[in-house]
Amino acid sequence: MSAPAAPAAPAAPAAPAAPGGAPAPGSNLSATSLYCGDLDPSCTEAQLYELFSTIGPVVSIRVCRDLITRRSLGYAYVNFQQGNDAARAIDALNFQVVNGKPIRIMYSQRDPALRKSGVGNIFIKNLDKEIDNKALYDTFAQFGNIVSAKVATDLQGQSKGYGFVQFDTEEGAQSAIEKVNGMLLNDKQVYVGPFQKRNERGGGPTTFNNVYVKNLHESVTEEKLREVFEKFGALTSVVVMKDAEGKSKGFGFVCYEDAEAAGKSVEELDGYDKIEDKAWVVCRAQKKSEREAELKAKFDAERRERMEKMAGANLYIKNLEDTVDDAKLRELFAEFGTITSCRVMRDTAGASRGSAFVAFSSADEATRAVTEMNGKMAGQKPLYVALAQRKEDRRLRLQAQFAQRQVAAGGMPNMGPYGMPPPGAPMYYGQPPPGVMGPPQPQPGYGFQPGMPPGVPGRPMGPGGPNMQYVMPMPQRGPPGQRGRGGRGGPGGGRGGRGQQGMRFPNQGREMPPAPLPPGEPQDPVSLLAAQLPTATPDQQRMLLGEALYPLVDAVEPASSAKITGMLLEMDHSEVLHLIESPEALRAKVQEALAVLKAAAAEEGN
Repeated sequence: MSAPAAPAAPAAPAAPAAPGGAPAPGSNLSATSLYCGDLDPSCTEAQLYELFSTIGPVVSIRVCRDLITRRSLGYAYVNFQQGNDAARAIDALNFQVVNGKPIRIMYSQRDPALRKSGVGNIFIKNLDKEIDNKALYDTFAQFGNIVSAKVATDLQGQSKGYGFVQFDTEEGAQSAIEKVNGMLLNDKQVYVGPFQKRNERGGGPTTFNNVYVKNLHESVTEEKLREVFEKFGALTSVVVMKDAEGKSKGFGFVCYEDAEAAGKSVEELDGYDKIEDKAWVVCRAQKKSEREAELKAKFDAERRERMEKMAGANLYIKNLEDTVDDAKLRELFAEFGTITSCRVMRDTAGASRGSAFVAFSSADEATRAVTEMNGKMAGQKPLYVALAQRKEDRRLRLQAQFAQRQVAAGGMPNMGPYGMPPPGAPMYYGQPPPGVMGPPQPQPGYGFQPGMPPGVPGRPMGPGGPNMQYVMPMPQRGPPGQRGRGGRGGPGGGRGGRGQQGMRFPNQGREMPPAPLPPGEPQDPVSLLAAQLPTATPDQQRMLLGEALYPLVDAVEPASSAKITGMLLEMDHSEVLHLIESPEALRAKVQEALAVLKAAAAEEGN
């Protein structure tokens, strides 16, 4: 009767778990140290002492444990006073059940060269699931003195269908291979061969013994499969995989003795369709990890090819109104060229996320669309249009931008993900970190009215005249009674504990903040800010927008207000103005930024 083949090559996928071997022949009576493996994690020295002391006087017992967690490693060493007691313990207690698991006993072999030599070690596969360590030991004991016998099991303790037996001599191993290979154990034909180390095995893309066959009709039996494949060479096992009801799953495995025969069968039978008019797929049997690695490499290559093909032609659009769908988005961008794909991003409930991707057939069309559509009003919102970037590329670009800005301001470019300081690091918004000199020119900060530099109408001058040093006070947060403490409202009440004395800048010959609006111009905050931005330098623009945006963000998410404000200031100015005047849009953006910060913190934690 045919029997299933394990999807691995005849060589063992792993060395036996036993760390020990037998002493040299004839020296067993002098060996007193035993290795006891396959222990349950709850097994203690006291339990082992109670068990082994029934054989004879025990000198010591040690359960090996992890140095840090102190959890059992699953094995122990037992030392007897006399070698005769150690030998009797192996005969009487081997495979004894302790705490629900049969233990495995052998002589302790401290010489690693002997343990790793593999002498006398054989590999058995296609074992029936009912065969355990003791049954395997009893089966092969007739061929010589067995040092160790072990059936490989999964995490649930179920047999994986293969195992290892180690003899104290190479002659015993060879005798077992000659007598048992190809025989039936529990009505299943087993393969028995010499154990091979992982680096000595075949199994590469051109050397393999095990063949995978799929797309089998349910009428194809193991006998039919053997009949088709055995013409290419001698088979060690054939199996058609079946479900719990005994119905074919449509695939199976065929294992050859010779790798050349296995390769020839793949070449000849791939696409075979003489049985029930179904074309078979015949290929080398692979482990799950190998298949996943190949598929991942294939998908990554396809993705890179797709990204290279679409480089410069894919656009990212955000700040869309909720009513914009794929059709309306395509209509907005259709005039710039041939659109190959167009999609508005939506959440699980189907609501628009306010962002989308549009891909053109060429980079020139995409560039023209960016030039024309970035900042253009679509309904009541200005669009943000830019070339789409991979998440990793965008993160690196933002990190570089923040690092350059930090260096230009005299700070240290110690940035975390997305250009933000690492989690837990303080954020000094609107001022340099303590101990770092700020830029030489005066800039508006918290407590300094925008557009009202010293000496302008509406703000009295001090006695020092126009060349005096003026004071830029720090923000005073929290009740007056709590000012002067650390943290928020710390010394002087400012973030970062700068102190109430503020920062002093001499204004003689320096660049001044934007001039105030003339009388009669609109004086609401957003209009005032929008009118000041065109005449301000980039640094001043950022500071003006930050002054207006920061209190609003702090009211929504005080725990991360500084970091989120810095992230939002990377947006287009028109978008920031829209956030300042729209509480709903601001809350949505704050939640998006908070999600990005949490994801970045999770990545660093991994």
